[in-house]
Amino acid sequence: MTLKELKPGQQGTVAAINTTGPMKRRIMDMGITPGVEIKVVKVAPLGNPIEVNVRGYELSLRKEEAQQIEMR
Repeated sequence: MTLKELKPGQQGTVAAINTTGPMKRRIMDMGITPGVEIKVVKVAPLGNPIEVNVRGYELSLRKEEAQQIEMR
């Protein structure tokens, strides 16, 4: 399952980040690394952006980034 598939209010733990290059760097710079818990706060009507809570911070992710984050 990916982060994009979680509904608002659900949470999960990051299993892996399935991308490379600048996108992976951007995701990891936000503090999203394997083992971190993420809670989905809100999803825009068209799915872009996805607002999440990571380590006490609210962040916005593009749906393309959320598809690359594998959850367990």
